Amino acid sequence: MTAAPDPTPPPASAAPPSAAPPAAPPRPAAASPAFGASTRSTVITGIGMLVTQSELGTLSDAALVLDQGRVAWVGPSAAAPAADTAVDAAGRAVIPGFVDSHNHLVFAGDRSAEFAARMAGTPYAAGGIRTTVAATRAATDDELRARLRTLVDQAYRQGSTTLEIKSGYGLSVRDEERSLRLAAEVTPETTYLGAHVVAPDADPSEYLALVCGPMLEACAPHARWVDVFCERGAFDADATRAVLTAGVARGLVPRLHANQLGPGPGVQLAVEFGAASADHCTFLTDADVDALASSGTAATLLPGVEFSTRSPYPDARRLLDAGVTVAVATDCNPGSCFTSSIPFCVALAVREMRMTPAEALWAVTRGGAAALRRDDVGHLGVGARADVVLLDAPDPVYLAYRPGVPLIAGVWKEGVSVSQPPGVG
Repeated sequence: MTAAPDPTPPPASAAPPSAAPPAAPPRPAAASPAFGASTRSTVITGIGMLVTQSELGTLSDAALVLDQGRVAWVGPSAAAPAADTAVDAAGRAVIPGFVDSHNHLVFAGDRSAEFAARMAGTPYAAGGIRTTVAATRAATDDELRARLRTLVDQAYRQGSTTLEIKSGYGLSVRDEERSLRLAAEVTPETTYLGAHVVAPDADPSEYLALVCGPMLEACAPHARWVDVFCERGAFDADATRAVLTAGVARGLVPRLHANQLGPGPGVQLAVEFGAASADHCTFLTDADVDALASSGTAATLLPGVEFSTRSPYPDARRLLDAGVTVAVATDCNPGSCFTSSIPFCVALAVREMRMTPAEALWAVTRGGAAALRRDDVGHLGVGARADVVLLDAPDPVYLAYRPGVPLIAGVWKEGVSVSQPPGVG
């Protein structure tokens, strides 16, 4: 067995200059009904390249043991202890499960016609997000739950073992509350996004009061995070400040949609409030980059959005060279990016955002964990959650080298196999 340090920088750890990050509250007790920590042990041997994203570095001819939902042992394949189930990786690569820290998965309806029109360059006036809001409000809990679980299952099978899920397509007290209640059935990483856009036909000032008052009170018991779409045409700096202040007072931790559509106050507000992450970060000033670099706020980049909207990509190289903690996520949603594929986003990050393959892999594992302030996921050190991806490739560089090819050969979430990989016996 040979070991080498992972060729990726640690996240920035300095405290924000103007506000200490709020302490993250305990995560709600929630998990997918299909998963819970496995009570059986699994040993994976014959790993050609084991990228642990931990102090153990990258190992060759390695093995690891999963037990009670955790990584219990890592070492040479020849020295691997026995377990209830044995899997032969046959020289293939193993990496941590992906941490997808930005998703909008509770919704109803279909906006494929909008996408087709956008790709054809023709005007589309069928309502956009309003269409999704109307369909979501009209759907039953069972309909929303079925769609949600389908999307979550698709994400799992593509290697994403930790998912953040936002509300934001209900925009009423009832529908935002049930969106978060349903999301909490499948993940503890739930985000209150009543401040997505102003609800259709609502007065902006009255809607802001609703978001900061009754809607927040109904949603907070089901949420860990509070988010705002801080962009022109949605919520300005004053409104964003009001929502974040109210959310923090209710025990939620900030994260923010920021600087997607143009330069704006979002990144500076994220740093001021000690947000875990500022997401999108497409249009940044030098002051924005400096603020992120000197803070504990990650920059979460969402290249699938730029792909799906033919928009300029964020400059990840600029952020990385400045020392910013960078995460990459899918932003799976029905309007601007309907993909749940982290491998696809890795390929985009490398090709379009000037990240190295190693940096992109770090961004969807340790970077995503940093964006959720988690230290138990995104790596395969002993004691980490047993979230593991077996690649049908000798090296994770293949995620970018062979885009669009199904390279996920096996996935374990908390030690439970999502799909039965070859070699189980």
